[in-house]
Amino acid sequence: MGSIGADLCRKIHPHPVDQFDRLPDSLILLIFNQIGDVKALGRCCVVSRRFHSLVPQVDNVVVRVDCVISDEDSSSNSPSSAAADKSRHPISSIFRIFFSGLFKPLQSLSQLIIPSARGFPLPEDFDCEAEENTVTHHSPTQVLKNFNEIKQLRIELPTGELGIDEGVLLKWKAEFGSTLESCVILGAESVSQSENSGVNDNGAESGNGGTQESFYTNGGLRQRVVWTISSLIAASARHYLLQPIIAEHKTLDSLVLTDADEQGVLSMNKEQLEELRVRPLSASSASKRTLVPALNMRLWYAPQLELPNGVVLKGATLVAIRPSEQPKKEAAAAVGSEANWVASAFEEPFGTAARMLVKRRIYCLEMNSF
Repeated sequence: MGSIGADLCRKIHPHPVDQFDRLPDSLILLIFNQIGDVKALGRCCVVSRRFHSLVPQVDNVVVRVDCVISDEDSSSNSPSSAAADKSRHPISSIFRIFFSGLFKPLQSLSQLIIPSARGFPLPEDFDCEAEENTVTHHSPTQVLKNFNEIKQLRIELPTGELGIDEGVLLKWKAEFGSTLESCVILGAESVSQSENSGVNDNGAESGNGGTQESFYTNGGLRQRVVWTISSLIAASARHYLLQPIIAEHKTLDSLVLTDADEQGVLSMNKEQLEELRVRPLSASSASKRTLVPALNMRLWYAPQLELPNGVVLKGATLVAIRPSEQPKKEAAAAVGSEANWVASAFEEPFGTAARMLVKRRIYCLEMNSF
């Protein structure tokens, strides 16, 4: 009689069905891969044991860094040390960045490193509120260590490393294997709305050759050399810091390290990642960055460049960089497709600016390894 009553009760009040339980794991993983963001995935971990077991199988991950903590900051938090740190040039601070202190924590993010609280009950004396208010820092290496199948990884820093004046444009994109393979830099002294610029649509200069004088006078050439060296240092510092992640995640097909300011982008494809694993990088003896090889540089300059959308770049400069020891066949191919190569480095309207600049006079420069 008791069993009949229980059966009747279940028919009248059936147990609620979790609709997610009806979805196959492959579909849930597809959803998780669309989410990508590591913090959101951390929150998914606390939903159920099933989600907790599926998140490590995600192959498309985005890590957005909240803050960057240098090694000196972590060892000393005094007001005097903080003031001293702010007074340093932004380039010098690149050398002191460590992935061991990049994240301002979220409780949900730690679920990727510790067992799920929902799947594994916490001790009775565990203070959740105190834990959430505790300031600790998780590095990307720590956060990613429980992901087993990462293929596409994107890491985004909170800001670009290069301190530039307001209104100045400076963007770079670099590709690395075990060392620098290419870098494209686009800079301008100012960006403004359209006025009569004296530059026609095909990028040819109007007037006489005197318009190029500004390239040599008033520190113009020196400023562009500083832009170039600063961008190369920032790129090589980022590359150096990626070593632990690349070594640990053998399944990676692509890796991008960028910043929220869209100042610089470092990218590596599958072949370049494998090259770094096989041929360890050469580190600079002066700092924590990858040694930059001897370089050939091709530079284009326009005193004023008007883009089709009405944006005017004053002192527009484009620099295309490749190692001096690049194989001859690759070098010849690179020169032949230079316009496409440099233009594809930047989103519009700056891709158009690059295509316009490569039609202008070329300055060839060389730089020693550093």
